[in-house]
Amino acid sequence: MRIKITSDSTCDLSPRQIAENDITIIPLIVMKDGQEFIDGVTITPEEIFAHVANGGSLCTTAARSVGTFQEVFAKYSKEYDAVIHIDIGADFSSSYQNACVAAAEFPNVRVIDSRNLSSGQGHIVMKAVEFSKTMDNLDAIVEALEDYVPRVEASFLLDRLDYMAKGGRCSSVVALGANLLHLKPCIEVKDGKMSVVKKYRGHYDKCLADYVKDRLKDRPNLETDLLFVTHTPVTDACMAAVKEAIAKYGSRFTHVEDTNAGCTVSCHCGPGTLGVLFIRGK
Repeated sequence: MRIKITSDSTCDLSPRQIAENDITIIPLIVMKDGQEFIDGVTITPEEIFAHVANGGSLCTTAARSVGTFQEVFAKYSKEYDAVIHIDIGADFSSSYQNACVAAAEFPNVRVIDSRNLSSGQGHIVMKAVEFSKTMDNLDAIVEALEDYVPRVEASFLLDRLDYMAKGGRCSSVVALGANLLHLKPCIEVKDGKMSVVKKYRGHYDKCLADYVKDRLKDRPNLETDLLFVTHTPVTDACMAAVKEAIAKYGSRFTHVEDTNAGCTVSCHCGPGTLGVLFIRGK
């Protein structure tokens, strides 16, 4: 059975993973000063950061239209036996809803709500790639993927809160207090929603090392085939601290994939954001 895997650009997979597995990415829309740009095509995270640093307003993201999904599904539903599309969580975007409306026209297209974002969503995409090579029943693959969705652990540690404050996700007073106290919030995706689960204090590189330790130490019930380290720009010292902590607490992972966060995470969290993302076992 030939199955085509598609996803939206929020999945934050590396270019190598996308190319090697022939994954088709449907990029989201990025709005900058009232103009539409295409995530990763006509705008990059670096351009977003430069725009904000120069005094520009925060960029926002928007879902692709039902028509865009229809065009993609129409093409691949003819070329393949089936299409599986993995989308950003429905609580984060209308992208999933639009994809479902489009897929209703094609009996061999299935849409999965990842209930996640960034490489948390990317984990489900990679599982879809794996299952498409080892399983022949479309509905069985969908069932297996939906079983994995709640087992993805996605979290990020933020070095700065100005993007969150400007976006209305925390007050400027709270952001100022956190900066003065050197507090770094850990944001976790759970049940399709984001919340602060812990606050670290100190220099960001030390906080990152502690964060990795907290996420990976004494966690025997983890699937160890793939660990994502997904981030916006961080310093070399921070990356060194993360790599050292992973070597100490996550050496059991077969593959550690370093990926850059795309425009969605960049728009909302800003520079200095890093997460380790993995899957729990049953």
